[in-house]
Amino acid sequence: MPHNSTAPCDIPLPMLMLNAEGMIESANIEAQSRLNISEKALRGQHIGKLFGPESEVNGIIQHLIESGQPLSDHGLYLRTSGEPCALHMGAFADGYVMIMVPEANRQEHDLHAKRQEMAEAVARIALEVAHEVKNPLAALRGAAQWLAEQPISDEQLEATTMILGEVDRIRQRIDDFLQLGPRADIGMEQVNIHQLIDEVCSPVSGITVRRVFDPGLPPVQAHANRLRQAIENLWRNALEAGAKNIEWQTRINPTVRLHGYKGSVLEVRISNDGTAIPETLLDQIFEPFVTAGKKRGSGLGLALVQRVMLEHKGQVTVKSDGGRTAFILRLPLVQY
Repeated sequence: MPHNSTAPCDIPLPMLMLNAEGMIESANIEAQSRLNISEKALRGQHIGKLFGPESEVNGIIQHLIESGQPLSDHGLYLRTSGEPCALHMGAFADGYVMIMVPEANRQEHDLHAKRQEMAEAVARIALEVAHEVKNPLAALRGAAQWLAEQPISDEQLEATTMILGEVDRIRQRIDDFLQLGPRADIGMEQVNIHQLIDEVCSPVSGITVRRVFDPGLPPVQAHANRLRQAIENLWRNALEAGAKNIEWQTRINPTVRLHGYKGSVLEVRISNDGTAIPETLLDQIFEPFVTAGKKRGSGLGLALVQRVMLEHKGQVTVKSDGGRTAFILRLPLVQY
């Protein structure tokens, strides 16, 4: 296979082009970075020298030769570091294309897919809640309001007032939950992300806020109110965690890709030194009613953040270790 063969090199994963014998002919930037070997040094090496067990790698190539069908194997590792990875190989031109997926990347993709599936399920439940609960609540409130206006004793009035208060509390909780539901096609407009952050982050006594903004960022296409909700929830989450130092950072991250989108990605990060999220909760923190030990809040704030990101074809991730917690929003810089 000629070295200049056209290949799908725009994927953000390590990729190697092999000849019919399994010898490396070219490597994209991601592969060179992951392997810590230049393309010049890689060229001419057999793929079995880089990944182990070598017998399994040779088995993949033999399968391709005999069947012509693509194959994946998740039980491999990098010889240089021992890092577990999966190899996906298929025929291309007169050789093969091999994509390497580090185990951490695969786990992150699986987790994101799981969270998206959960968010869609919650959205469907939210619609059912609207029909099954809100109408009876409205009837209950109307009856309690009517009783409160009748000539009744002080004890009865106190009980009726308590009912009204509880109904209003439940209705507010349901309204919060309905924010997670599916929405009609939301209108997008150009939004200055820095202005949005500044509007949300009002000064708080005893809290130091640092802004590390990229001044060259273009506006993002977004639904301003929904994106503001997401940013406000992350801000409130940091305050409720007892943070004394909060940092906002914005940038274009050229090393990440969003599913189904090949363009530039805007990254908004909020990190704080408040109470860390337990490791056992990190995979579930965006699910409704999951909280990291907070005494206040509905447990819906982070679920709403994820819902807003899905509406914008973006994603949200979290890291919490070493005394700092960071939430990262990623949005496509695309015209809708």
